[in-house]
Amino acid sequence: MIDLHLIGIGTGNPDHLTRAAIAAMNAADLILLPRKGDAKSDLVDVRRALCAEVLTGQTQVIAFDLPDRDPDSPYRNAVNQWHDAIADAWAAQITAHLPNGGRLALLVWGDPSLYDSTLRIADRLRAGGMAMTVTVVPGITSLQALTAAHAIPLNDVAAPVLITTGRRLREAGWPDGVDTLAVMLDGKCAFDTLDPAGVTIWWGAYLGMAYEELASGPLAAVGPRIVAARAALRARHGWIMDIYLLRRTPAGA
Repeated sequence: MIDLHLIGIGTGNPDHLTRAAIAAMNAADLILLPRKGDAKSDLVDVRRALCAEVLTGQTQVIAFDLPDRDPDSPYRNAVNQWHDAIADAWAAQITAHLPNGGRLALLVWGDPSLYDSTLRIADRLRAGGMAMTVTVVPGITSLQALTAAHAIPLNDVAAPVLITTGRRLREAGWPDGVDTLAVMLDGKCAFDTLDPAGVTIWWGAYLGMAYEELASGPLAAVGPRIVAARAALRARHGWIMDIYLLRRTPAGA
């Protein structure tokens, strides 16, 4: 039996770890750290630093290579195939390092429930016959870190918020019936496709880290600066994680 703990680690800042997260990390027999092929964009070192900060016992920490997603296949098909490949990679590591079962932990950026597929990958292993229990330790999301960094509320009074992706915003435009959008996983600055009139943006990159970057203001003025800053930051660090909130003035306001 594999006792899997999916631990939300916030944005990589040790201060984002809850006491429950620290306890789960120390109780694990094995922590698996996914490693991307491009060393410059690899965040495994951030996870290693978290382990070095809080582990006090004999927990084994193993890095493994994360498969790549096929960029040329239709998106949903490519994601399904990618998740299958990740599940196979997990299974191989479990067979190698926990052949008799035990407690396994994975460190998940933000929280395992918000635009993260770790739970879906665990479901694949269980569907394939692996005996596994799953426990989720919640973490601070990038959305919480963004609103905290800008000291703003997520929603207007009695108003809804839609959490979406850059891909959806670019393909479908601003959704009807909502004036506040939280946009994640946007690698191409989809806000550039919107009419900026009456729209305010709050943007953050590397939230909670020492090199955190923030920008906010009217989209028409701030949007181009964010595009330029984002490109410069990616070139400087080799990778970027960012998120933004958009709010438009309601019609008739």
